[in-house]
Amino acid sequence: MILKMKIQLQCVYRVPGLVGGALCGIVVNETLESISIDLGFSGNTLAEGLVVSICLGGAFIGSLFSGWIADGVGRRRSFQLCALPMIIGAIMSATSTSLWGMLLGRLFVGTGMGLGPPVAALYVAEVSPPAVRGTFGGLTQIATCLGLMGSLFIGIPAKEIVGWWRICFWVSVIPSTALALFMEICAESPYWLFKRGRTIEAEAEFEKLLGGLHVKPAMNDLTKSDRGDESSGIKISELLFGCHARVMFIGSTLFALQQLSGINAVFYFSSAVFESFGVPSKLGNTCVGICNLLGSIISMILMDKLGRKVLLLGSFLGMAVTMGLQVIAASPYASIFGGMYLSVGGMLLYVLSFALGAGPVPCLLMSEILPGKIRAKAMAICLAVHWVINFFVGLLFLRMLEQLGAQLLYSIFGSFCLLAVLFVKKYVLETKGKSLQEIEIALLAQEAT
Repeated sequence: MILKMKIQLQCVYRVPGLVGGALCGIVVNETLESISIDLGFSGNTLAEGLVVSICLGGAFIGSLFSGWIADGVGRRRSFQLCALPMIIGAIMSATSTSLWGMLLGRLFVGTGMGLGPPVAALYVAEVSPPAVRGTFGGLTQIATCLGLMGSLFIGIPAKEIVGWWRICFWVSVIPSTALALFMEICAESPYWLFKRGRTIEAEAEFEKLLGGLHVKPAMNDLTKSDRGDESSGIKISELLFGCHARVMFIGSTLFALQQLSGINAVFYFSSAVFESFGVPSKLGNTCVGICNLLGSIISMILMDKLGRKVLLLGSFLGMAVTMGLQVIAASPYASIFGGMYLSVGGMLLYVLSFALGAGPVPCLLMSEILPGKIRAKAMAICLAVHWVINFFVGLLFLRMLEQLGAQLLYSIFGSFCLLAVLFVKKYVLETKGKSLQEIEIALLAQEAT
């Protein structure tokens, strides 16, 4: 119990930063109209789109370099570096007097958002015992859910109170600052220290995390891996086309299918769907946030009981079925009330299904199956794929909805969900209860067959 509490504290200390990242990134959803009026670009849809999407561009940049930063300065300092652009960006956004100032602030925020998730996944994988690694990994998704819901509630007064949107950005500085401060008292990853040849420090961190009795077994596990900072010599071409190509393919494809399932289209444009049926967007978005949080909590509880693969299969299958409900709702044969119940109910069940597996599992799974010497850099590339597809789904969704119609577009999203089920069944290895070294050995054996 004491061991579990020690590790839990290390994971909980990083939660404020993940909440802050979600707050900084999504806070414009409720405040965009007020921002556009105050800064003089109201009615300019291109400018409004840039304020939202430039954050994703920054996230791509942050994610792309996160592996090199995490390997260079360590996991703990990387968290603090992640907090810095979010703090600077939020302050710049809160004090901006022009569109360009807002865009620059949003770019900074996005950079921190992109840097944070891969480092969080690495940290959880490297400091958590195998038996509870999935549970602690679920904290990441829960923190994101809390940030999404926080941004919704904080932004509610924006349309009634002039300048409230500036308060929203100032509030988002608080959790990011808390992250930077809390990481000062957190343990560094023993894996990173050992890889750098700092064996004594690695033993000290293991003792802080696991207690003295568990230090020797943990160090023995580490010695099974090659020592030295080998990752510094790894080139991107080696990751994509060398001996690690298979695991990179699994990671990149899993993140791609996660986004091609249409989840962010649902998050970005759920308000429009609710309003089309006369449901107040605030009520609808609150329900979406509750479903997302509920699913994430259930996932955290089941992650180390059912396993990652089972949750992924059930999640993607549930998303395919609920996307089918959206297709039926968009049919001309559906009645007005039937279409409303199917569309709104299907959307909420879709979000719940996503939160059960497709949301929290890929990031944790990648941090587990990627070999130690390439883990940080490979994670960065896989998550960069996530941000790129996220950007294009958000950019093209309304255009495709207009050109293809709701039925065909939702059918495409549902097909990607079914494709994800087949992909997970064939390629994904179960990692529940296994040490990182055992997972690496199992993957090598899988590749040999």
